Amino acid sequence: MTALEEIQSMIKKWTYYISILSIVAFICFGFKPFKKQNHDWFLLGEDDEILYHFPSKNQADYANLNIPFTGKFFIGYKEAIAFRESQGKYSKVNSFGMMGKYQFSPETLRSIGVNNHAAFMKSPVLQEKAFIALLAKNKWLLRDEIAKYSGMVIGGIHVTESGILAAAHLGGVTTVKRFFKSNGTRHFRDGYGTSIKTYMRKFGGYETGAIVADADASVQ
Repeated sequence: MTALEEIQSMIKKWTYYISILSIVAFICFGFKPFKKQNHDWFLLGEDDEILYHFPSKNQADYANLNIPFTGKFFIGYKEAIAFRESQGKYSKVNSFGMMGKYQFSPETLRSIGVNNHAAFMKSPVLQEKAFIALLAKNKWLLRDEIAKYSGMVIGGIHVTESGILAAAHLGGVTTVKRFFKSNGTRHFRDGYGTSIKTYMRKFGGYETGAIVADADASVQ
C-alpha cells in the first residue's frame, strides 16, 4: 500500500468515526429531559381532607363544572324536569294555565306562598325557589311512601325518592299515594296524557338528598 493509499484509508476511518459521534451527540442533546411537576392540589397529607360540594340544590355551585347540567346531580334533575315541562322557559304558560319553567298551577303556587302570578312569571329566582319549596313540602307529605317503597319495584317501576317527587310534581301528592295503595295499578295522567309512571321512571335515581322535608315550606 502506497503512502497516498494509507492517507486515504485514514481519512475514511476518521470520517466514519466523526459521523458516528455526530449522530450520538444529536440524539443526546436533541431532546429536553423530562421534568416532573408536583401539583399541591393533588397531594394530601394525613391531616388533610377533600371537601365535596356536590350534589347541591344551588345552581351557582355548578358554575365551574366543564360539563352541562347532566348526570344524576340534583341540578341535572331539576333541569331535566324543567325541560320536560317547558323546555326550560321561565315565560311559558301552557293551554291549561300552568305557569313558568316548572309549570305550576295557581293552587300549587298558593300552597307555597306565591300569590302574585305576574311577579312570579317575571322572576326566575322566585321560580327556582318555588320548585325547591314544592319538593320540600312534597317530600314531607310523602315521607312514609318514600321510606316504605324506595328500592322496590311497583307497577314495573323501580321506585326511588327522586322518581316519587317527580311524579308528585306532575300529578300531585294524592295521586302518588293512590298509585302505591293500588300497587301500581292506578296511575294519573295529565291533560296531555303523560302518566305519573312516566315521571317516576324517567326521573328516578337522581340525587335529592339535599332537599330537606318541610311541612311548612314556602318561598318566603
